[in-house]
Amino acid sequence: MARDSHATKARLLDAAFTEFATYGIAGARVDRIAEAAQANKRLIYVYYGNKEQLFDAVLQRALATGSESVPFDVDDLPGYAGAVFDHLVERPALMRLVLWKQLERPGSTDEESASYDGKIAAVRQAQEAGRIDPAVPAADVLTLVMGLAQAWFAAVGGPAAGAAGTGWAAERLAEHRAAVVESVRRITAPAAPAGGA
Repeated sequence: MARDSHATKARLLDAAFTEFATYGIAGARVDRIAEAAQANKRLIYVYYGNKEQLFDAVLQRALATGSESVPFDVDDLPGYAGAVFDHLVERPALMRLVLWKQLERPGSTDEESASYDGKIAAVRQAQEAGRIDPAVPAADVLTLVMGLAQAWFAAVGGPAAGAAGTGWAAERLAEHRAAVVESVRRITAPAAPAGGA
């Protein structure tokens, strides 16, 4: 029985991810989620409480999957930004889900805040050790790194869609990824020592 409930929960989360990424929280319908998951609608309330709590569970799972797939590496922020970009290229609906969250529920959950706080602390320590330029506050460094990795997906006018919505060719994706990595390298590289010969 436990195996069946685990499988049902997974199907509900998968279906809810698609529904929320497409329609947001307000536009999502539990009937559609249940139908897509081939589950009884009542189980959404049994397992998750309500639609908002289901959204929280979907978002938390997506963030946990992202953290596992793209571990944070304070000693290679350019590589980290490139890996975040790759993760989003492979999962375009993830950025839509995040954008809906920002529109409909601005602010951070305790889990999100704890994750960011740990990363900011790691950046600050790297700055104090001289591995990252300390000219920009640690929280802003992290914001810029994440912003650069995500900008392609959220830019007004949709450059990620390419010409006529066909998507970018692999060569263009690689070119933009390289630009992301190089930009992060430039903003985080330790400053050259003053003086010289």
